[in-house]
Amino acid sequence: MDLSLFIPIISFFWLGSEIILSRIRHSGQTRSGHDKSSLRVLWTIITISVFIGVFLGRSGIGSVPAGTRIMLILGIVLIVAGLAVRWTAILTLRKYFTVDVAIREDHKVVMTGLYRYVRHPAYLGSLLSFLGLAISFSNWLAALVTFLPITGAFIYRIRVEEKALDDFFGEAYRRYCSSTKRLIPGVF
Repeated sequence: MDLSLFIPIISFFWLGSEIILSRIRHSGQTRSGHDKSSLRVLWTIITISVFIGVFLGRSGIGSVPAGTRIMLILGIVLIVAGLAVRWTAILTLRKYFTVDVAIREDHKVVMTGLYRYVRHPAYLGSLLSFLGLAISFSNWLAALVTFLPITGAFIYRIRVEEKALDDFFGEAYRRYCSSTKRLIPGVF
């Protein structure tokens, strides 16, 4: 069985789920100012980074021939695990999840499920999936070009979101922040 076929198949469903989310879970608050164009920045950097990463991965520039099958398997596992983490986080938030940074009038800080351990498990899931994609290229240059800019875009997005949450919840959100890390439990 050719495992490399799994990457485009999984990526198709991954991209499809994100497009559907962007259509059905957009807040519609165009004038709230919370998002600071972070959604546009995120999609732009993801698109450019993945395009260049795929190009480099296919071109062979920076290729790592040793361990290609293991890297492909690890990549697939990380993509699927990341999607599972992301969707678990989204389903935990339920009505509070939007693709753009927005605060509802009845908004509450969710501290259950994965949110007990990290403040941004949906972003953690996405980053795990992008790391898996980067590793699956078996190409160090493609992995760097794919993962590093996307990680930077997510960090920008996290800062924008945390500012909006801090402005809305104040001390309650700061207490939550003091008891959890952003993305990696106990580390960051």
